[in-house]
Amino acid sequence: MLFITRGNLNKLLGSLSGDYRVFVPTQSGERTAFSPLSEKTLEKMVIGGVRGFEPLKAFYFLGREKVAEGFGPETPHANDIPPCIVGVKACDLRGFHILDHVYMDEDYGDPTYMKARREGLIISSDCTETLDTCFCTAVGGKPWPESDVDINHSPAADGFLVLQGSEKGKNTIQKYRSLFQEATDETTRSVKQVRSTVKRKLEKSAAENKIPPVEKLAGTVKRNYESSVWADETSTCVECGACNTICPTCHCFLLYDQQSDGRLARFRIWDSCLIKDFARVAGGENPRARLWMRLRNRFDKKFDFFPNVAGEVACTGCGRCIAACPGKIDIRKVLGRLDSE
Repeated sequence: MLFITRGNLNKLLGSLSGDYRVFVPTQSGERTAFSPLSEKTLEKMVIGGVRGFEPLKAFYFLGREKVAEGFGPETPHANDIPPCIVGVKACDLRGFHILDHVYMDEDYGDPTYMKARREGLIISSDCTETLDTCFCTAVGGKPWPESDVDINHSPAADGFLVLQGSEKGKNTIQKYRSLFQEATDETTRSVKQVRSTVKRKLEKSAAENKIPPVEKLAGTVKRNYESSVWADETSTCVECGACNTICPTCHCFLLYDQQSDGRLARFRIWDSCLIKDFARVAGGENPRARLWMRLRNRFDKKFDFFPNVAGEVACTGCGRCIAACPGKIDIRKVLGRLDSE
């Protein structure tokens, strides 16, 4: 195992900026957000802590992007410099399991997404703290990355324990090997201790919130498909769609055309299955006309549909939907209510 000091990490990121658009996690009040690399953001960079406010998907599946212009064969963003995202947490990385299933396909995949995934670099980090809304362990996750990462940094005294997670990560470390040194046994032990402490906190929180075990979640939703819980839980919903847009696995979109200066361009924007018009079809018919049906659909897709088609629960336990919801709808409590029905 290797070790890198904070100063050498700053040098590494500076060097990587020649090949990537580098984004680092910075503290803004109580929130952590990704910011473009600069001398100022390096000073405010936080490696460790908790997941950022915005989901990682925002760098790979943009909230609004041009997908075509005119009728030419050119693909917008084809020449974009790939991203390097630093300080990514395990809950966001698990979101790739769903997004890759949807957008990574040789025949029908999304070229912008695939380019960023294949050419980009992910430098992740452990969670060293928890939020009241975190519950990754309840859906089979851990507060440290184990896959879908190129290099992981675990905060330790005076620096970071470094683990390579891919061939791309290995090559990056070898290229800048002089910035790294061998890790001591003491550093390794301290990282393991922090990981164990954070994991216990999350498990305790999951138990207190009475979240059913991950293996029961699919059956819980299916068994209670006609439950009155759905209508009851939507009593405070304002149909803003925040739970969808902030979620690291939600991926639905809307296409629209826009004309400017005689040129026609097609744009893609994030869409939300909680909004009434989402499922409306020609003639005005809507198979999910009631709000409670749309909430049920969201849970059904996460805990029944995707486990069946992708072998993965489409919830990473990041808790963003809980924090973002103005109606105070708590996904953990909904699952708990369904389990007790």
